[in-house]
Amino acid sequence: MEKRTIGTGLEVSALGLGCMRMSFGDAPIGTRQDMIDVIHKAVDLGVTFFDTAEVYGPWTNEDLVGEALEPFKGKVVIATKFGFDLYEDGRTGWKGMNSRPERIRKVAEESLKRLRVEAIDLFYQHRVDPDVPIEDVAGTVKDLIQEGKVKHFGLSEAGIETIRRAHAVQPVTALQSEFSMWWREPEDDLLPLCEELGIGFVPFSPLGKGFLTGAVTPDTKFDPSDIRSRIPRFQGEALKANLELVEVLKGLAEKMGATPAQLALAWLLAQKPWIVPIPGSRAIARLEENVAAAAIEFTPEQVQEIQTLLDKIDVIGARYPEDMARTTRR
Repeated sequence: MEKRTIGTGLEVSALGLGCMRMSFGDAPIGTRQDMIDVIHKAVDLGVTFFDTAEVYGPWTNEDLVGEALEPFKGKVVIATKFGFDLYEDGRTGWKGMNSRPERIRKVAEESLKRLRVEAIDLFYQHRVDPDVPIEDVAGTVKDLIQEGKVKHFGLSEAGIETIRRAHAVQPVTALQSEFSMWWREPEDDLLPLCEELGIGFVPFSPLGKGFLTGAVTPDTKFDPSDIRSRIPRFQGEALKANLELVEVLKGLAEKMGATPAQLALAWLLAQKPWIVPIPGSRAIARLEENVAAAAIEFTPEQVQEIQTLLDKIDVIGARYPEDMARTTRR
């Protein structure tokens, strides 16, 4: 697979693998060995960029990724995250934000053990903590980099001024935020800022939490453990209206001999050479489908056709429930 260089010289595969749902998020989940097999298959297909976080599980996802990728030390890049206070009894969820320096250091030490590595390749602040100056956060990660425990600093769902302030203390290698054909807000300000500062952009939910694959219909019922059961744009009349986008995507994909998911991922890759989507997958067939998107190339005319069609579609409904929306774009 093609490689891309993001931020301060971090080389990764053009598509990464989001590992969250392998142990966290919604049912059903395969066995641990099933998920290890998926990760190994991703490596076989040329994926070198894997995304996890201590809050996924909590802790179990890092442990899974660490075991699966231990045989490939030095050949892959693992990104993980800090930023939450977790329940010590292992309950799903978190007590609140916590990016105090001592907490960042504690997370780093524990993540190193679970990931079975000597240094964390990319260490993101998972969500901005309003109670801790971002300069303190960036400074702490800078110290960890100087100590050899972390290689690169990242931010997730951060706002423009937060990114600028952090970058002034420790160069930010990557910004992770939602971006897809049905969440295009980053085009307005985040992408221009990343280009200005030389920061890579890592879209999560590049397939709109499965929506852009065409698998969601007006009759789809989500398990209560599935976050989509609480997201406004997946509900009722909003969902029915949003399916117009999927129909457009299906038509374009058919013309190009691709699947809707492949077209959606290829569109992201075509936006900028420093964009690296991280679609999640728990099935090898879906993984193979996604990876094939990296080989799709658009003509300038095709890019313009897609852009024109997308500009005509209004997406209805918020991308997060209200309680989660408060933690984004600070």
